[in-house]
Amino acid sequence: MLRLFPVVTLAVFLAPVAAGMVATALPAFGYLPALGGHQVGGAPWQRLLATPGFWTSVHLTVQSGLLATLLALAIVIGFCSAMHNTRLFRRAQVILSPLLATPHVAVAIGLAFLIAPAGWASRLVSPGLTGWQRPPDLAIVHDAGGLSFVLGLLLKEVPYLMFMTLSALNQIRSGETLVAARSLGYPPAAAWLKTVLPQIYPQIRLPVYAVLAFSMSVVDVAVVLAPTNPPPLSTLVFRMFTDRDLAVVFPACAGACLQLLLVVAMLGVWRAGELGFPMLTRRWLTAGGTHKTGAGLRAMWTAVMATMVALSILGTLSLAVWSFTQTWFYPRALPAAWTLSHWERHAADLAGPGGTTLATGLAAALLAMVLSLGCLQNERVNGLGSAARALWLLYTPLLVPQIAFLFGAQMLLVRMGLDGTWIALIWSHLLFVFPYVFLSLADPWRSFDLRYRNSALALTGSPLRTFLRIELPLMGRPALFALAIGFAVSVGQYLPTIFAGGGRFTTLTVEAVTLSSGSDARVTGIYALVQAGLPLLAYMLAIAYPAWRYRHRKGMG
Repeated sequence: MLRLFPVVTLAVFLAPVAAGMVATALPAFGYLPALGGHQVGGAPWQRLLATPGFWTSVHLTVQSGLLATLLALAIVIGFCSAMHNTRLFRRAQVILSPLLATPHVAVAIGLAFLIAPAGWASRLVSPGLTGWQRPPDLAIVHDAGGLSFVLGLLLKEVPYLMFMTLSALNQIRSGETLVAARSLGYPPAAAWLKTVLPQIYPQIRLPVYAVLAFSMSVVDVAVVLAPTNPPPLSTLVFRMFTDRDLAVVFPACAGACLQLLLVVAMLGVWRAGELGFPMLTRRWLTAGGTHKTGAGLRAMWTAVMATMVALSILGTLSLAVWSFTQTWFYPRALPAAWTLSHWERHAADLAGPGGTTLATGLAAALLAMVLSLGCLQNERVNGLGSAARALWLLYTPLLVPQIAFLFGAQMLLVRMGLDGTWIALIWSHLLFVFPYVFLSLADPWRSFDLRYRNSALALTGSPLRTFLRIELPLMGRPALFALAIGFAVSVGQYLPTIFAGGGRFTTLTVEAVTLSSGSDARVTGIYALVQAGLPLLAYMLAIAYPAWRYRHRKGMG
């Protein structure tokens, strides 16, 4: 029975993604009989290339994706190399957990509220430090260079890569390696870069690729922060898909295919850089060390990481401040009057999207947990270890741009009569939830002491009873944490809800993105704050419940 889990999981994930890509590629060359496309040709591509601002969109996509990935990786590596084994480094996971829980859209909206010309940051320093009595005429949010967009991506990708790096560090003997390197005279940061980084980078390569693919193809964050005229390619293609003129679907599919080709090309460029980097740095790698404390490096990278954390926290606080604001005239640092009326007025409106978000997130996270446990237990029972290589294919949805296959998947759902159903919505979220749940649970599950299982099997003789009464309770803490991560990932899904929901479902994320382009920051703040609050609540429960069970001696690990 357990042997079926990897096969079923691969079929559930890969078959629809592959079919969706094919169904998107056919209209890209003019074939879509449902819309009168019977002749294969290059007309959709010609129309796409003729779109005003097309090449600027392509340039912005590549630039922002590469820049966000390079900076996120540099910040994580720099911080780890300078701060390894310090008190702050050991507490990094606790500090960054709330940031990892906050959805991308909530972070982006909070950042926009913070750094906009009339944002909270400007108000806090005006007029005392700036002399501004009115908001400055500066294009900060939606700036032409996409810098605010890159910053918004960094606020989420840095915590994600940090967690992946910490997980990789737990798999090697980094402490002993650093002691040996330091004894040869290498300073702390250089010792880490020369001896630890080469061991852990292969383990974080896939997360880095996922960050690059996401940064190049994300839509919701781009709607909130990226340039609008022209926007990045993903947003441009999404506008085409939602255009009232159905004929625009053909160049939209061409744009979706181009988005995929761009991501593949940049992944190839990144891989080439990985192969060439050791040759370029060989001389430095083999050079001797000198005795330096690295105090300056520690201060610099601590300041950089602290800035990331501060921007995220202040952005979330700005959501809360705006949601309770009655009047707030520039340049006051705080509102002149506070009120609960906005919450009272919109409480009923929050119920529908909030209920959909909660139900979809729980269903997708629970299904992902069942599939993950089945696959991991199959490894354990059948002695496969981590050698079930085919499971890496499950990360395909994270590397393939969503826009490249969701439209095709939607057409298949329409043919099957599932478009706009709960099944389609939950499945579309499950595609992106499962990899994170599996990745979060895999290392703790594989490090489980099998002597507990063997003893229980000797006493009971029942593998199922052993799993339910011994293995699962002892792994309760990491399982709940993985469940909370899966729920947080589901809450942040935008495109899957738009395509698979068929317009029949709306979530807090969809409402927050829609409201972000409106003029009432108070309403936007309410939706974004609730959206950010649900995953944070899930994380808090995942941490508090095992502690409560332990105090009451219920056997939770």
